[in-house]
Amino acid sequence: MGQIEWAMWANEQALAAGLSECAGPRGAGNAGAGRGMGTRELDAAGILVCLLEYPRSKRKKGSTMERCGQKYMTAVVKLFGPLTRNYYIRAILHAALAVPAGFLLSTILGTVCLGIASGIYLLAAVRGEEWRPIEQKPRERPQMGGTIKQPPSNPPPRPPADARKKQPAEVGG
Repeated sequence: MGQIEWAMWANEQALAAGLSECAGPRGAGNAGAGRGMGTRELDAAGILVCLLEYPRSKRKKGSTMERCGQKYMTAVVKLFGPLTRNYYIRAILHAALAVPAGFLLSTILGTVCLGIASGIYLLAAVRGEEWRPIEQKPRERPQMGGTIKQPPSNPPPRPPADARKKQPAEVGG
């Protein structure tokens, strides 16, 4: 059995937390207005988490399924270099964002998800994992003469002779 890549689990958990933080405070009305982190700040924190977590990291072994439109966000995440690549920093960021969000009841699900993601990212960082972008393989242009293939040297397989003969029922119609 192979090594578990913990960062992939943390990525999915943190993305779910970010989406929950963005959608969570809508039903709260003005419950937290004026005290601590308001809904606008939680929306901004959720959007920040979503933007950071949307691009998946490349797996060590095997293939990685890229998310739709991930290549645009990958460029932004790569721009910040070690700040976004290091999982220790992500663990601290998610833990810091989870604390103020825990004071609103409407965002408790996002808070718990961020806390879990923070713990998993810490475990991934301890095990030496880091975020690596999924690089697109350059497309090879076909050579002009290389597109024509050689014809097959063997004839296609045929059914036995008795199966090729039409049965009397088929001939009559």
